[in-house]
Amino acid sequence: MERALTKVNSLKVGSLWISKKAKEEFSNISDDLTTFSNTVEEKAKWVFNKLKGKPPKSLPDLLREYNLPPGLFPQNITCYEFTESNAKLVVYLPSPCEVSFKDSSVIRYATRVKAILLRGKLTGIEGMKTKVVVWVKVTCVALESSKSDKVWITAGVKKSRPKDAYITPRDSVRVEEF
Repeated sequence: MERALTKVNSLKVGSLWISKKAKEEFSNISDDLTTFSNTVEEKAKWVFNKLKGKPPKSLPDLLREYNLPPGLFPQNITCYEFTESNAKLVVYLPSPCEVSFKDSSVIRYATRVKAILLRGKLTGIEGMKTKVVVWVKVTCVALESSKSDKVWITAGVKKSRPKDAYITPRDSVRVEEF
């Protein structure tokens, strides 16, 4: 009798563990489907607006409108998404790449760069690095004022660079990894 109870209890524990793992897997699948659905929805909106004849501004024009230098991103972006309500900017590139600017600075971009776009400032940046001695994640790009001739790039430390180096979008060079 005691053996039978032990066996029943171990079956209960085993089925509880299986049930817990199944819930975790369903949750992961649900999260993946939600992410996929949101991505498809965003791309569909972009295509719909393009077909409707409502062309979005070019990325350089959008950056100019927010008092940022228009050449912060390379010429070869695939597309971008900007949501004014939460100031979220996402820039898509065909592959990881890097750009060398007139001031000898180099910025590397992932295939997707996310940031918050505010007047004169790009913050919370994900997907952008600059070469100091080693590659360092860029977290913020800002201008002190619209008349400022310096761009402040924060990558571990805050460093000023000449604004005119970022006036024109430049060609990028494909790199193997971000």
